Amino acid sequence: MESTPADDATRLLSGAALEVAPQLLGAVVRLGDVAVRLTEVEAYLGVGDDPGSHAHRGRTARNSSMFGPAGTVYVYLSYGIHRCVNLVCGPVGEASGLLLRSGEVVEGVDTARSRRTTSRGAVDLARGPGRFGSALGVDLADDGTRLGGGRLSLELPSGPSPVVETGPRVGVAGEGGHESRPWRFWIAGDPTVSVYRSAARRTGRRG
Repeated sequence: MESTPADDATRLLSGAALEVAPQLLGAVVRLGDVAVRLTEVEAYLGVGDDPGSHAHRGRTARNSSMFGPAGTVYVYLSYGIHRCVNLVCGPVGEASGLLLRSGEVVEGVDTARSRRTTSRGAVDLARGPGRFGSALGVDLADDGTRLGGGRLSLELPSGPSPVVETGPRVGVAGEGGHESRPWRFWIAGDPTVSVYRSAARRTGRRG
């Protein structure tokens, strides 16, 4: 039986988050008539392994989707406003995943613009995790769905691999945002990659 794009995506996401992250750059995420090419992601590990992760202290009602199988979609509200999209990696119960930080809207630009009316231009439509979720049209109801089984789908990149750079995660305080954890991955030189901001004086975790 020939594998589907959803099968291929799940197979890739079954690996360790830090290994999957650079391979996901250039992939296309679709929801309805909007498609976004991924240019930046952040890896988050599971229980006890990563103080920057929502799953660091174990399972809760909010983060339960992170404990599902590879290819599960985890959506959460940041600051009670921004819908941030994550894809679960690794085996069931490990609770690791990738935050989809930034991308380029490659289809459905007009629809994305209607959702991001304050955007200064096409480059900014999905530049940053909150803008990414808004441009794509993600809803909290998408939390816990599966790629290919819900509204979101993922097409893996084809062609030559891009040049990838790494660095500390954005806005993660303390040990979780330290340079010893260069777990943010982005396509070198791509204008849609978000601006790095440290969080040395902030608290809180992201997933």
